[in-house]
Amino acid sequence: PLLNKNNPKFLAITTDCLQLLAYGNQESKLIILANGGPQALVQIMRSYNYEKLLWTTSRVLKVLSVCPSNKPAIVEAGGMQALGKHLTSSSPRLVQNCLWTLRNLSDVATKQEGLDGVLKILVNQLSSDDVNVLTCATGTLSNLTCNNSKNKTLVTQSNGVEALIHTILRAGDKEDITEPAVCALRHLTSRHPEAEMAQNSVRLNYGIPAIVKLLNQPNQWPLVKATIGLIRNLALCPANHAPLQEAAVIPRLVQLLVKAHQDAQRHVAAGTQQPYTDGVKMEEIVEGCTGALHILARDPMNRMEIFRLNTIPLFVQLLYSPVENIQRVAAGVLCELAQDKEAADAIDAEGASAPLMELLHSRNEGTATYAAAVLFRISEDKNPDYRKRVSVELTNSLFKHDPAAWEAVSVPRSPFPWENQSCWEWPQLDPGYRPMYSGDIPLDPIDMHMDMDGDYPMDAYSDGVRAPFADHMLA
Repeated sequence: PLLNKNNPKFLAITTDCLQLLAYGNQESKLIILANGGPQALVQIMRSYNYEKLLWTTSRVLKVLSVCPSNKPAIVEAGGMQALGKHLTSSSPRLVQNCLWTLRNLSDVATKQEGLDGVLKILVNQLSSDDVNVLTCATGTLSNLTCNNSKNKTLVTQSNGVEALIHTILRAGDKEDITEPAVCALRHLTSRHPEAEMAQNSVRLNYGIPAIVKLLNQPNQWPLVKATIGLIRNLALCPANHAPLQEAAVIPRLVQLLVKAHQDAQRHVAAGTQQPYTDGVKMEEIVEGCTGALHILARDPMNRMEIFRLNTIPLFVQLLYSPVENIQRVAAGVLCELAQDKEAADAIDAEGASAPLMELLHSRNEGTATYAAAVLFRISEDKNPDYRKRVSVELTNSLFKHDPAAWEAVSVPRSPFPWENQSCWEWPQLDPGYRPMYSGDIPLDPIDMHMDMDGDYPMDAYSDGVRAPFADHMLA
């Protein structure tokens, strides 16, 4: 109730006391919540211009912003907008507190309206040389552009892509800046009206070489994983294929894929559950690399390079993976590679027919369709009996959920609707990614949810919202 007084100096003392009581004390934070503290504190930030009061109030909000119970209450009270008002303050300590608080609240504020001004200021903040400012600005931008088409479009139109690339170039080995910046770029290059503009902007601002370099170890796996997803999105733009190839992205992806697959297989052989490495499972890297190679394989030159790196045995092996998403992207990349006769013969020689026949019955329609297309392509030189068996399998499995689809296919040349087409021309088969983060982090599944971010639709290895940097906050 004391927060309802209107004497700024008295309020400054009151909020200072609240900060001391709440700091490191979860019970006190919940008492503040139960007594309407978040709403009263947000109202102070919205209504006063006395710097000491704003600073002490922002300190309380910063402490409360690491509390899962208080966070939604602060956001719902208009906390993001109220804090954003002070990002251009002449008081560095106030700006710093507001930035940290925004960063910590932003993972529950992805659907908030009225943040246009905040987003533009955050893009401008990327020109700062202050590490804390850059850490907060990139993290907040990453969260606020997740699954929010309007925010992604606004940031792209506000030169956000250029600003994020320059931030990555200046950040060096500071992964607290680089990783959220890469994640923000991944959001901006996918699933909104200006996504293609963003994909082109990365190239035009000379970002591709710097981004590909981030695949190098010893970068942490979360950064590598985010970079793989961004590269996949960049490959959706045909104009990016040549610079990606010049940056040697394909050998690097293949190298990562082999390493991650070997690590995953070691745990399978030992009968141990695969541990997370810095929060990332190696099978997620396998899926990400294969998915990125799938998109890159749309280009004939890239297809040739992928084939020459002797990847087909591994892709065929991945068809046996117990992870449905990995089966799907493996079938997808084989589908693209099989457009070339030499690669189709190599796929057949590796014994791919058996697992592909099994995948025709996959619950995942995308996996089944890719498998069908590969089977068709590798059966072109087979005897009539083999082709008939494949045709019967396709009739029984691929169209079992939609009998009308078979009738809709225009035959005379072939009963296969995908003949002479690249995989990516088929409807509803734009490959996507699965959740990048676990548990309490909002994710970007795609598939039928075209408004969502992601790196593989239908399966979803997506770009998730980042959790608060609670460990960076001393409370």
